[in-house]
Amino acid sequence: MNEKVRCLIIGSGPAGYTAAIYASRANLAPILYEGIQPGGQLTTTTEVENFPGYPEGITGPELMEDLKKQATRFGADIRNGIATSVDFNCYPKKVTIDGEKVIEADTVIISTGASAKYLGLPDEAKYAGMGVSACATCDGFFYRKKVVAVVGGGDTACEEAIYLAGLASKVFLIVRKSFLRASKVMQDRVMANEKIEVLFECNAVGLFGENGVEGVHVVRHMGEANEEKFDIAVDGFFLAIGHTPNTEIFKGQLNLDSVGYIITEPGRPTTCVEGVFAAGDVADSIYRQAITAAGTGCQAAIEAERYLSEKGL
Repeated sequence: MNEKVRCLIIGSGPAGYTAAIYASRANLAPILYEGIQPGGQLTTTTEVENFPGYPEGITGPELMEDLKKQATRFGADIRNGIATSVDFNCYPKKVTIDGEKVIEADTVIISTGASAKYLGLPDEAKYAGMGVSACATCDGFFYRKKVVAVVGGGDTACEEAIYLAGLASKVFLIVRKSFLRASKVMQDRVMANEKIEVLFECNAVGLFGENGVEGVHVVRHMGEANEEKFDIAVDGFFLAIGHTPNTEIFKGQLNLDSVGYIITEPGRPTTCVEGVFAAGDVADSIYRQAITAAGTGCQAAIEAERYLSEKGL
């Protein structure tokens, strides 16, 4: 049996929960399905010190729980469940949950986020929240005057290395190839920074440490006759090899860029489909911060309310 709603929010995290807060206060009676990772990527983060309103800092899970409670307080219906398919070519929009239940919605807010790419090392999971990070802007502050490693050779990796060099005492940039894929200007900045040491033709193959990351196992010229194994001592290990937006079910339904991020109007959360909005990291390949995600969640809810009002729904 289908269920009809005025506003359906797919995905949680700062964007989804903030959208639920604003939509609830606008009397849209939103239903939010939390998705595969309730609370989003922040639930894997230990300390969050850059979200406004928490002068002493707060853990990622606690921050998400606070936002969830606030949304619930205003009447948001927050449920477990994963959107498995959508049909935006009809009215109302149809979203299938867990392959079974169909929700018919006047408006849909997508906040399914993006997943950081990892190397696939068992140690990445072992040291999650204990020295392994996929966001220098989020966690770099904890490594002031310490030694860190960044994995990657593109613009993102170079940007992260330069950012961390402003905080850490030394940054190792571990690059699989014999060159940097980053733009020329980013390459020049990295090579000119005395705090950054680039390790070309190197692969990070493991991490070690007692109560957290203390170092990286590295292989240079892996698989070749001159293969060399060595360790570097670091306090933090940052992945900068990209993100994958969680947009698989929206292919053919919405306009996506070459990577898979949802394309929205500049400065607005509106998509190419009327009544469908995107908020947070699912449409943001640049900032990827909790506060910017929350801001676009607010925008999406306001746009949804305006759309419903204009249509008399």
